[in-house]
Amino acid sequence: MFPTPEEYTVLVLSLKVGLLCVVISLPFAVLLGWVLARKNFRGKLILDGLCHLPLVLPPVVVGYLLLLLLGRRGFLGQILSDWFGLQIAFTWRGAVLAAAVVGFPLMLRAVRLAIESVDPRLERAARTLGANPLRAFFSITLRLAIPGVLVGSLLTFARSLGEFGATITFVSNIAGETRTLPLAIFTYINQPDGEAAAARLVMLSIILSLGALIASETIARKMKN
Repeated sequence: MFPTPEEYTVLVLSLKVGLLCVVISLPFAVLLGWVLARKNFRGKLILDGLCHLPLVLPPVVVGYLLLLLLGRRGFLGQILSDWFGLQIAFTWRGAVLAAAVVGFPLMLRAVRLAIESVDPRLERAARTLGANPLRAFFSITLRLAIPGVLVGSLLTFARSLGEFGATITFVSNIAGETRTLPLAIFTYINQPDGEAAAARLVMLSIILSLGALIASETIARKMKN
């Protein structure tokens, strides 16, 4: 019943990808969540649509677009490779990026709703007492929106554990490098006598994803009370 060394490697890589996905997405989600919640400007609808586009696009399309942009012959990929010696496609870093792009709308939506629920008059009151905009944001808005930020982070983490289409398109299925839980399950299912290993990884996926969903639901309920 215990994971084999190969399955353990898959599990560790999946957790690493999921955690880094949340860390990378969080600053952008907070910034964009605040902009979309508090500001009115021309093109806001387009920006909102572009931010949420990965939520409705087939993940394979997202992976293909990432490959065009950051592949070895892609515009940014070639610059990163030639100038910094940095390879994104077909590496674990690409797996993190693919999971982050696909899961970002979930985090952004949760953060935006949390910021919208904070009364703007509290920020204005803080500023009348001498706090600059940045301090008012961190001490009032973000502090009160923390439960929503946590919910978004947990949902994004759970989504990253199940990411398949964008990952296999952008970084392929390389053992020990990009083979996360869904890719490993797909591999084992297509191997002779791989059902037992696939079943163990399925159970691990269910446990991890269910744990993240229960935690996010618990936080969401506490927000309402």
